[in-house]
Amino acid sequence: MDTDSKSAGLMSTDSKKRYIPWTMAAGRALLGPVLIAGAECGWNGLAMAGLVMAALVSDIFDGVLARRWGCDTAGVRLFDSMADTVFYLCTAVALWVSQPQLWRSYGWLLAVLLGMEAVRFGFDFMKFGKPASYHSYLAKMWGLVMAVAVVAAFAMGHGSVLVPVALGMGIVCDLEGLAMSVVMPLWRRDVKTLAEAWRIRAQFEQWMARRVRSGRPAFGGKQRFLLSGFIVLLSVVLVSPGLCS
Repeated sequence: MDTDSKSAGLMSTDSKKRYIPWTMAAGRALLGPVLIAGAECGWNGLAMAGLVMAALVSDIFDGVLARRWGCDTAGVRLFDSMADTVFYLCTAVALWVSQPQLWRSYGWLLAVLLGMEAVRFGFDFMKFGKPASYHSYLAKMWGLVMAVAVVAAFAMGHGSVLVPVALGMGIVCDLEGLAMSVVMPLWRRDVKTLAEAWRIRAQFEQWMARRVRSGRPAFGGKQRFLLSGFIVLLSVVLVSPGLCS
C-alpha cells in the first residue's frame, strides 16, 4: 500500500471517529424512553439501575473522546446537553411510574426544578436563539449525584437522602446557569463558573469600547437587528400587564 492510500485510510478512520460522540449522546437520549418502558413493564430494579449506569458512562466518555479526537465542537456539546436533559426527564417519569411514593414525598422539589429548567430554556432561547451549553463544574457534580441517587432508588426499590439532595443541587445549578446567561453577552459553550462568565463579559465590553473609540459601530447589521428585536420583545412583556389591567 502506497503512502497516499495509507493517508486516505487514516483520514477515513478519523472521519468515522467524529461520529462516535454524536452516537453516544443519541444513544443516551434513546435510553430514556427505554427506562419508561421498563418501568411500565415492571423490569427488575437492578436492570433499570444498570441502564442508568450505562448512560452515566456514556455521558463521561463522549466528551473525553470528542476532545481526544479533536471533534469537541459547539454542536457536539449542545447536542450532549440536550441528550442529558431528555434522559433525565425520562428518568423522572420512570421513577414516577415505578415508585410513585417517591414523588409524593419530593414532588414539590421536582416541580421547582422543572420550573427552573423551563425558565432557563425560555430565557436562553430568547437571548441566544438556542439553549445554553455551559457544562459548569456545578452541573457536572449535579449530574453525578443525580445518577447515583437514581441508581440507588432503582436498585433498592425506594428513595434515599440523595434524592432531595440531587433535586436541591439541580435547582442551585439552574440558578447558576440562569445567572450566567444573564451575564453572558453572547452564546459560548463550556463556561465552567460564574466568575468565568464575568470575565467573558468584561472582555466583550472592552472590545465594544475599542470599536466605539475607533468610530466603528458596536454591533453589525445582524446584531443590531437582534438587539432591536430583543428590546421590542422586552418592552411588550413589560407593558402587557398594564394593558390587561
